[in-house]
Amino acid sequence: MEQEKDKVEDKETLDNQVEIQTEAEAPANEDGQETASPTGQLAAQLNEAKDKYLRLYADFENFRRRTAKEKTEFLSSAQADLLKALLPVLDDFQRAQKAMTAAQDVTAVREGVELIYQKFYRTLEQKGLKPMEAIGKDFDAELHESIAQVPVPEEGKKGKVIDEVEKGYYLNDKVLRFAKVIVGA
Repeated sequence: MEQEKDKVEDKETLDNQVEIQTEAEAPANEDGQETASPTGQLAAQLNEAKDKYLRLYADFENFRRRTAKEKTEFLSSAQADLLKALLPVLDDFQRAQKAMTAAQDVTAVREGVELIYQKFYRTLEQKGLKPMEAIGKDFDAELHESIAQVPVPEEGKKGKVIDEVEKGYYLNDKVLRFAKVIVGA
């Protein structure tokens, strides 16, 4: 019985507090007068919350579109930088093709192709490309792709890379292409 009395008193106290708060927070209508209805006040708060939500949603959508646009612009500019760096190598290959049609000396052609290869390789290194050393190392599934296993007579070569079929590369210390290797078993 005493608990019920406490609950009733708590409810009355709570109702009084709500009335005091609603009177203090009662929004003014267009005439500058306060709206006395709690329903009107709740409707005003709901409309305000909806407005805040819609503005926040619109801001987020604008942010998402802007970042997507910036990302595509960044990728296209990165591609343009790489292609500009590779254009001199392409020019050298075109000159080499013209020279090969008239060349009688294979040694000169070979040296020219070797020079073009070195220029191409240096350009890729400047852009962050690094070759992966695999032969003689322990097989690592995070760096290598095993395409075959070959029996080896020595115990020390088991589980190690015996041969490299396709070289692996890093781009700025991240694996760009896994090395395709043959592993000793």
